[in-house]
Order: sequence, then C-alpha cells, then structure tokens
Amino acid sequence: MERGTNPDASWLERLPKVELHVHLEGAIPHKALWALIQKYGGDPSVPDAAALVERFRYRDFSQFVDVWHWKNGFLREYDDYAFIAEAVARDFARQNIRNAEAFFTRSIFSRRGIQTQRMAEALRRGLNRVPEVRVALVSDLARDDGPEKTAVTLAEVAEVRDQGIIGIGIGGSEHRFPPEPFAAVFEQARRLGFRTSAHAGEAAGAASIWGAVRALKVERIGHGTRAGEDEALLDYLAERRIPLDMCPISNVRTGVVARLEDHPIRRFFDRGLRVTVNTDDPSMFGNSLAGEYLGLMTTFGFSRDEIRALVLQAVQASWLPEGEKTGFAAAFRRDPAWDG
Repeated sequence: MERGTNPDASWLERLPKVELHVHLEGAIPHKALWALIQKYGGDPSVPDAAALVERFRYRDFSQFVDVWHWKNGFLREYDDYAFIAEAVARDFARQNIRNAEAFFTRSIFSRRGIQTQRMAEALRRGLNRVPEVRVALVSDLARDDGPEKTAVTLAEVAEVRDQGIIGIGIGGSEHRFPPEPFAAVFEQARRLGFRTSAHAGEAAGAASIWGAVRALKVERIGHGTRAGEDEALLDYLAERRIPLDMCPISNVRTGVVARLEDHPIRRFFDRGLRVTVNTDDPSMFGNSLAGEYLGLMTTFGFSRDEIRALVLQAVQASWLPEGEKTGFAAAFRRDPAWDG
C-alpha cells in the first residue's frame, strides 16, 4: 500500500463510518446545547453562541471535567435527554456514521433525581426518531461512585436493557480509582449478558490497562493511549486481538499527548494492534470522525487503503451480531463512496 495518498476531506465525509467510543453528553451539537441554555434562562458566562464555542477550550484535563459538569447542568428533564439523543443521532447521520455505540452516564445526573430507567427510555425515544443510523447504548459506570454504587446502577440498567443497551463501560477518574475493585461488577455484567469495555491508558498508565484486561476481563479498551509504556502489554494486546478504541484528537485536547504527531496510533497500527478511530466528545473537542481520519492521513501518512482498513476494523470490533457485521461490511464496500 502506498502511504501519503493525497487527503480528500470530502471523500472522508462521504465514506460510511462506524463510531465505537463516543459519549452522548459530549456529542451534543452546539445548536442543541444553546437551545437548552436558553430554555433554562441563559448563562452569563456564554452571552452568545460564539462565547459557547470559546467555553470548549481547555487548559488541561481538569478544566475539561469542569466544563463537562457545567454543560450537563442544562440536562434537567427527561425530555431534554430525548432532545439531545435525537440531535446527536441526526449529527451522526449527517456524517454518514451508519452504526454507533454510544456511552451514556447516569451517575452525574442522580443528584437531580434522574432515574436510570426513565433516562434510558428518553434517550431511546430520541434515537428512534432518526432511523438512518443504528445507535446502541452503553452504560458508562463511574469509578468515582465506587463498586457498591456502580453495582446498583448496573442492576437498574439491566431492567431497561430492552432500550437497546448492549454493554457497560467504566469511566471517571482513572488516575484515582484503579479497575481491580470493580471486578465483581463486571462479572455480574457478563452474567447479565452485557458486553464490556473500560476507559484505560488515558489518565493512567499501562498498569490501568493490565487491570482492565486481567481483573475486569473487558472485550475492548477505550483509549489505550499509554499502552506503549509496556512492550509486554503491546504484545499481549496484539496476540489477544483486544480492540483499542482510540481517540487521537481527544487525547491532544485533554493533554494526554502534547501534539497529534506524538500520538501512538501509527505505531500501534503498524505493530498489528486492533485499533479503531473515534471522537470521544466531539462537540467539546471540535472534532468529527472524518476530521480524525484526515488527521491520520496528513500527520501519519495513512493511505486510503489503510483508512478503509480502519473502518472495517471498527465494524469487526463492534458489538453487532456476527451476521450484521458481515452485512455492514458488505454494504460499506458497495457504497459509491467506498472507492472514492
């Protein structure tokens, strides 16, 4: 394969795509978030839409977390969740994202009296208004809640799994809460039939990834950026074919890596690791899936063939039933945009 193919942003936008690591709350289009801010009387810190864009610039990861919580303060009623779910799904469809597995985080809204079950139902109600894209839900448990509270959330999620909830993940303060204490929660999730993943190797190092694969026995790793700190871990991930749902621009925006040029995705891909490309929190980072792929082409010389390989790896790493994976891959190859 020839590297350094001339990047064509319009081709990347038209290309059918899969998103496996995206947070619904971090993907709310600015127009939709602005509508919610106005619904609740405005906010002096964002007097206009331009100021809202500026609010999503961060000095460091700590400031990003602060803005994350500020933004979520405008999700107060169940109809708000249906509203944002529809807006996010329409944005997926606009980008020609055909399949998405999207995190939703319940614990950050619990103190407002939001119930897990009704929240999930509202999200599904909004997603169902956009049949052009398939969006499965993944409950993102919060490390900060501790094992007992996350076990309760898991039980609540299980009651409404018919709302298209296919898996669980674990996020939150990775550098403060290692994965091992949550092993029993993940074991219970598997008994309930959920697929499993974990944010690891983002705010903490290789030991966090080892804990996710050994103690939690997850099927996928979210980020995995710092796996390169341990060569034995890279060998393990490659041999076991454990997918890494990588988010390069997110890692730059939050300071996990200093520059896109420093991101390990090229090294991991060339080494044979099963990597996928994702946006994480696109409305908060100003990125898109097409933009992520464009960055790989311009910064690392990914060819069109390699971009197509990454898309198909995302199909295979997804939690679609095997027959549907085959169908998606075939449909992608038949798409007029596939060959440019």
